[in-house]
Amino acid sequence: MEIQSLTNRLFRLHASAIHDVLRQSGYQNFVLPHAIKPISTGQKLAGPIFTIEGEITTSHSAHETLIEWTSLLSTIPNNVVAVCQPNTHEVALMGELSAETLKKRGILGYLVDGGCRDISIISELDFPVFHSFKTPKDIVGRWVPTKLGSPVMIGDCIIKRDDFLLADQDGSVVIPQEAVEETINKAELVMSSENAVRKAIMSGIDPKEAYLKYGKF
Repeated sequence: MEIQSLTNRLFRLHASAIHDVLRQSGYQNFVLPHAIKPISTGQKLAGPIFTIEGEITTSHSAHETLIEWTSLLSTIPNNVVAVCQPNTHEVALMGELSAETLKKRGILGYLVDGGCRDISIISELDFPVFHSFKTPKDIVGRWVPTKLGSPVMIGDCIIKRDDFLLADQDGSVVIPQEAVEETINKAELVMSSENAVRKAIMSGIDPKEAYLKYGKF
């Protein structure tokens, strides 16, 4: 199925529903650490992943690190979610100008197992950013990307390019590329069942009876 269609359908779902489907399908280690949260309440990320990895450096000048960083921003394809494992909790891996650049280039959003800065400005951009902490300390003279499009690990989850991400207020889940369409199909059924259970309970049916009738709670 077309990637854009899958992305649109995934965006209408919830991370918890995706979690339940992947768990029932036997997958493990697909939930990202709970410290990773949206910059602004209500932000949501869904779509195919482009992976980034990098490291702290002491051998690059300020100019060299900025050349590396701006080249990275130009390399990320459009219509993807950029997912970054910076391998450091010392510096911010997203800021105002970078977020504006990615939004302008058609990137769907950005998730990093690390820091961000310029929080108040990014919050006004309507560009979803998920991060694990805030810091004013930037990458200049301190950090360089080392791998683009290669598998990365965040928490206990191995993330590959073209896997799909859904991140919302409940957390962030990664769907293996080969299971995306099936997982979305099943999650849509899960949410439909949950709506039926909700209506049953609101109409006065005992929750146990509702669970036994619909097999979902």
